[in-house]
Amino acid sequence: MTPYVLFFDQIDHISLPYVGGKGANLGELTKAGFPVPGGFCVTTYAYREFIAGSPKMDLFFDALKTIDPTDLNLIREWGQQIRTHLQQLEIPSQISNEIIQAWTKQGATHAYAVRSSATAEDLPNASFAGQQDTYLNIKGQDELLEHVRKCWASLFTDRAIAYRAKNAFDHSEVYLSIVVQQMVMPDISGILFTADPVTGNRTIVSIDASFGLGEALVSGLVSADLYQVKQNRIIYKKISQKKTAIYPLSEGGTTTQDLPARQQGQQAMTEQQILDLAALGKQIQQHYGTPQDIEFCMVKDDFFIVQSRPITTLYPLPEIPEHPLRVLLSFGHVQMMPNAIKPLGRSVLRTAFPPQVFVEAGSRIYIDLTDFLLSKLVRIFFPKLLKLVDEAMSRSLDSVVKRPGIFAGNLHSNTPGTARKLAAPILKKAWKVLRTGDPRLAKPRIEALIEEKMQQTRQALSSVQGAERLQVVQRQLDGMIVDILQEIIPYVVPGILANKLLEKMLLRWMGNAAELHTLNKSLPGNVTTEMGLQLGDLADLLRTLPEVEEYLKTADDQTFYTGLAQVAGGITFRHAFEKFIDQYGMRCPGEIDLTNPRWREMPTQLRSAIFSHMQSVKPGEHRQRFAEGKKEADEAILRILSHVKDNPFKLKLTTRLIAVFRYLGGLREHHKYLMSLILDECKKAIMAEVDELVAMGILKNAQDAYFLRLDELIEMRQGECSGNAADLIAKRKEQHQWHQHLKPPRIMTSEGEIIIVPPDRKNIPEGTLIGSPVSAGTAEGIARIILRPENAVLREGEILVSPQTDPGWTPLFQSAKAIVTEVGGLMTHGAVVAREYGIPAVVGVDDATTLINDGDRIRVDGDQGFVEILNLLKKDMQSL
Repeated sequence: MTPYVLFFDQIDHISLPYVGGKGANLGELTKAGFPVPGGFCVTTYAYREFIAGSPKMDLFFDALKTIDPTDLNLIREWGQQIRTHLQQLEIPSQISNEIIQAWTKQGATHAYAVRSSATAEDLPNASFAGQQDTYLNIKGQDELLEHVRKCWASLFTDRAIAYRAKNAFDHSEVYLSIVVQQMVMPDISGILFTADPVTGNRTIVSIDASFGLGEALVSGLVSADLYQVKQNRIIYKKISQKKTAIYPLSEGGTTTQDLPARQQGQQAMTEQQILDLAALGKQIQQHYGTPQDIEFCMVKDDFFIVQSRPITTLYPLPEIPEHPLRVLLSFGHVQMMPNAIKPLGRSVLRTAFPPQVFVEAGSRIYIDLTDFLLSKLVRIFFPKLLKLVDEAMSRSLDSVVKRPGIFAGNLHSNTPGTARKLAAPILKKAWKVLRTGDPRLAKPRIEALIEEKMQQTRQALSSVQGAERLQVVQRQLDGMIVDILQEIIPYVVPGILANKLLEKMLLRWMGNAAELHTLNKSLPGNVTTEMGLQLGDLADLLRTLPEVEEYLKTADDQTFYTGLAQVAGGITFRHAFEKFIDQYGMRCPGEIDLTNPRWREMPTQLRSAIFSHMQSVKPGEHRQRFAEGKKEADEAILRILSHVKDNPFKLKLTTRLIAVFRYLGGLREHHKYLMSLILDECKKAIMAEVDELVAMGILKNAQDAYFLRLDELIEMRQGECSGNAADLIAKRKEQHQWHQHLKPPRIMTSEGEIIIVPPDRKNIPEGTLIGSPVSAGTAEGIARIILRPENAVLREGEILVSPQTDPGWTPLFQSAKAIVTEVGGLMTHGAVVAREYGIPAVVGVDDATTLINDGDRIRVDGDQGFVEILNLLKKDMQSL
């Protein structure tokens, strides 16, 4: 027989499909012996039978399937219709009889809370809290049945419909149970988080508490006291003015009352009660194995738990101990690609880099800096160095390393010594390059090195197949980054040092460093800049081939090249395009993730960049700009040298630094260029073996391999795969989708604390967005929000606003009037290219793609690091 009612002691986590998240948690807590007021659940079977009696629900569900989550008026109309219909629908007699029998057994004289519990509620990656209604202090049989019906109808509140539509939940597949729980008439109620919900720190218990029922707190009628506890010690208290409270009425229902003046500023809980409640919360967390959001109430000194659910907003922790404390830096932010990376991509990166410093969290890679930071010198200088990468990251790291006793309990390791051994030869060679030698020879030397490395990689991979080929991939990747950095970075560092020294010298000798901005233009040898120029050449060629242009508008990747042969001029364009792909086809947005499609795999990704160039740049203008930039740089050199010509020492030093900067400054992209080449060769080998696994029926399709690690693919190819790969892949796909929507912290600790330090800048106009100035100049234009470059078209006068940029975004830079990104620093890709192109750029603007609307008119101040939304300012002026 299908149960319509289950008591709490009959329920546990397995019961979720029948009693929803809230009901399952209350049953789990009851069985575990925690102090939970008694009650029962009206199961989802009852709900399903209830709506089965409706002749209209199928029509309603069909209407909700296609509803737009942003169309609030339509949601309001359908929600009202469905709720009205359900509140008029009769409850089947068998269901109402079982509810009344359970109510009588639990105690007909008691008052009850009647609350909804959806099957998609209180899950680890989704919270439906507050989506449906709660009714308190319900007394009597008729009132109980009426409010059960109201709870069922509340599955279709406007907010619940919108939430499900936005998160792609099927409205007809979310079922509702009703929790009927005996009311506790509390002196104090509140919410306890077993981890700090603001910073994410897993060692801090955060408690909000106020007088009366918790509804005053939840509904925002009252500001609660805030207490924080860490390691059985109260570390923070904020006592609020609690002017009102909600209390139950003797006849049923609730009332809102003003508190006496003497009680309003009174601390709701004693010190011991705070500590006891925090300890109880940690016991509940230990039972569930994950941080909890707990609703509690208190009668005298007795605590009662009326709900516990997972905290769904916390960023996941890496699988390392909380203590001793570790400090973790986001590798994705350093690489301008903070997106979630699929398992194959992460395993490839962990193979290519020194594995001991990489940890995974939220499908991203973090660098464990702790052992390096044990060195006082590193703690002083590394945060300053990070300013070149991301100023917000620099502020956060500087803040955390200055905390007293931050690394207490951490033992000194040999990691700093190992790092010094790796860095010493690099710095020694860099110093030599800076002081002596011909900087013009650096580019051909690096290009020869790249050719040599590529020949070695191709040769190693061409003579093997099967599992052995994947093992060779693994060996080729092993330590690859250290090898590349040791070979190329000695030529990059002198360019950076020369830049900084020139800046100091120009400030001292000329009073400002404005000429340095001009010196940055059209640096010779930048492989990424050259890629942008060649893409401009493709766009200019396409202008002369109208039939090819029309073809490209609808071309697909599978028939891209063969289709070109069918149109006039197609062969000519194909020849030029293939030449471009031969040199740059291994690139793409987010290229550090091997699973992202390369341009050679999806050539249509370049379509929008080519069309943007055609619409915003005149024929030949890109080459002309580069030539003019070089001319301006040469003129700046003459002005600088003429200023110091009377001092032989200054003249010689300045001439040397300018030459080093100009010839080596453009080489900073070569190490990543080589890394991308090797990664792509490895990807070709991996996917060749993946195709074999698909042909053998071991994998359903090639993209499934992206959700397996490299070592797992090797085992598969060796025939040693155990278990159901399909189930593992499906689980990882679901996890990746969840992680993709998380905002990764730049700096976090092993306790889960996210370190954020806002910029401290005074005299900033209200409403101005603050970032880091990385390319001088000021520009006004229309903001174009671009989240993925392959789907974007920039028109003349538009400003590129994006989450981040890497070399895969470069094709759009020729078209942009200015650049604004959420991530970045002075020496990151977007900053360097913007300076070369001479366009203003501000990076590290938190939430820029959210705070700025597509089509807003904005002003980008690349001198001060500000972004002003001009249409907002205009509205403010009109309202005065």
